[in-house]
Parts: sequence; C-alpha cells; structure tokens
Amino acid sequence: MKDPLLLKGFEVELYTGRADGTVVGCSAAAAALEGFVTEPDQRNLEYITPPDASYARQLQLLIEPRQRLRRWLASRQLTLLPGSALSLGDSRHFERSDPANPYHSYIEATYGTKVVTASVHINLGPISDRGPGQMDRLFAGLRLLRCEAALLLALSASSPFLDGEVTGAHSQRWLQFPLTPAEVPLFLDHQHYINWMGQQLELGTMQNVRHLWTSVRPNGDNRPHDLNRLEIRICDLVTDPLLLLAITAFAELRLQQLLRQPEQCDPLLASSLTPSELAHLADANEKAAAVSSLEATLHHWRHGQPVLAKSWLLEELAALAPLASELGLTQLLAPLPEVLEQGNQAMRWLAGHQAGVPISKLLSLEIAAMATREVELLEAIATDTGPLPLG
Repeated sequence: MKDPLLLKGFEVELYTGRADGTVVGCSAAAAALEGFVTEPDQRNLEYITPPDASYARQLQLLIEPRQRLRRWLASRQLTLLPGSALSLGDSRHFERSDPANPYHSYIEATYGTKVVTASVHINLGPISDRGPGQMDRLFAGLRLLRCEAALLLALSASSPFLDGEVTGAHSQRWLQFPLTPAEVPLFLDHQHYINWMGQQLELGTMQNVRHLWTSVRPNGDNRPHDLNRLEIRICDLVTDPLLLLAITAFAELRLQQLLRQPEQCDPLLASSLTPSELAHLADANEKAAAVSSLEATLHHWRHGQPVLAKSWLLEELAALAPLASELGLTQLLAPLPEVLEQGNQAMRWLAGHQAGVPISKLLSLEIAAMATREVELLEAIATDTGPLPLG
C-alpha cells in the first residue's frame, strides 16, 4: 500500500490590472468576494486554498476563486496579471489599501514597495503523525527544503521586469524582497528554533512570530511552539496551476524521500558542511537563482561543489522517478521537463524581449494565455477528462 500523500495548501498573491499589463489596484475586490484578503498595497490581493492531500482537488481549489475574481474584474474592464513584480507598475509609490491600518503604516515606512510583489506560498504537512519524533522530522524537512529552495525558485522565476524595464534578474521579486531577519540559521531542532525566535523578538529584529520572512519556515497555529507544517515562501507566482502542482509534487517527493531515508536526505546528517556553512550556502544559492534561475551555478549542500541548477534538477527528477511511480505522482511531474527544456516564465519572456517584443505585448499575450488555460482546465474537470489522477 502506498504511503499517504501530505496535506497541501496554497497562498496565492495576484496583481490586478488591464489587459495590456498595466497594474490597477483593486482592494475593493477582497472586501466584495469571500475568501480574498487585502495586502498593504492595493495592487495585489491574496486567496488561500484549504488543506487537501488530493492534487486533483487542489487544482479545483486553485481555479475556482480566480474565476469568481475574474468575473468581478471583468465588469470593471480589468483582469488578472502574470508576473511577480510591478512589471508595468510604478514602484516609486506605495498605494495603501487601508490608510488607517497601523501595521500597513509600519510596512510602508520600513520596506516601501520592496514587499509589493506577487507570489505563491506552498504549505505541506503535517510531515508525520503527532507523536515521538514528529518535530525532529519536521525540522529535518525544513533543513532539506531550505537547502534546496533555490531549485524551486529556478523553476518558478517570473519577475524579470520592473517599471517597464528589464532588471537583469529572473526573479526581481526575490532579489528585492526584504528577508527578515537578515540571517537565519539552519535550525538544529525545535528547541533551537524556539530559543532563536525568542531572541529575535527580544532584539526587535522581528515584530511578531509571523515576521520570519525567509525561503522556507515552520508554520502552525501557535508559533513557535505548536508547529504542524512547512511553508515554502520562495516561489514566484506560477500562473499555470499544473506547473504549480508539479513543483509542489517535486517538493513533496523530496520530503517523502526524507521520511524514508533521513540519513541520506537530512543535510545535518548527510552533508560534509557545518550548519553555519549550510545556511550561508542556501542564502547564496537563492541569490544566484534569483539572478539566473535555471542557468545559475549553485553549490550542492552535500559537499559544496558547484552545479548548474538545471543539472541538479534533472538529477533529482531521475532519482525520484521510482518513488513518484510508487506514490502515483509521475503524471504530476510532467510539466517540469518541459520547463527545463524550454525555460521558465522569466526566461521565455526575456527571450521574447530580446527578439524585439515589447514588454506590454509579452504581458498581454500571457494574460490571455492565463485566462484560456483556466477555461481549458475547468472544461477538462467538468467532462471528467481531467489532467490529473485522483491522488
């Protein structure tokens, strides 16, 4: 009998605007529609899918809120935008969604528009049933995902433009986003995390327990004590739901592999580097992936040797193939080889721009493709010819 799949859920941030890619803030949509929440800047908003282990169910949960939002926007001649930075926006000014909110005032004064980005956060867990060793397994998973977060960014990068210009990075979002605190250790265990969080709150480097803005973090209802899942925060916005689920399946398979072979997959046990060296390696890899994504030279956590991001991903996919087959996830991974061959969203946009296509045209084409893709997936689901197995 195959192992049960992990519960998973998504926090999806989206920009709203016109069909030509111009960003237009619509915080009123969050007030009008159930399931949406505002961000401090009104140019993007967020919805959250409830936890469900089924990838087929998550596909529906990802698309349904967008369809409701699209209808609301269409009546105002607006739509949803791709990308994770203000591609055709104005990053010089903060557009407050709630001028009276003191927390929003803090965000604007401290970070400005560096935080006005769109992304998708992936929540996975519980990593194992409650009981002895649960927190050990959760923190082993945290260490693994932290050391491989750059690979997830390389697959998802979609923010090469800002203010109508090419930035020189594949993920402008991750380069500009204010990681907080500036240095986060590789947590050795739950108590290390609790102690460190207490120190940061006392020092004021964090305002509250949610103010840990890093690539991957533990999550739960009573942080730092009660934790039940891992939250992957590094991914740029992935507009194609099937690609998002493929990236999620890749991360889940690495965690499933860890649960079976902790001595081979936990960086604390399987790396020749010290915890401090691993933390700095992970941070450096993330920056390299933000600049060059799949073309970035990263350093492998096992030994610190250089490896091309694309090559690392190909090696991992090949190694995961037997487990993917056993768990019924092979079909879910199908979009990833295509990304590795043809490039991620940022790379395709940059190739088009280098060929002479204006940024506004690239965005308008993707806006139309994004809407069409959702309709195609909905029709497939409705006719029971869905693109995913029922797992």
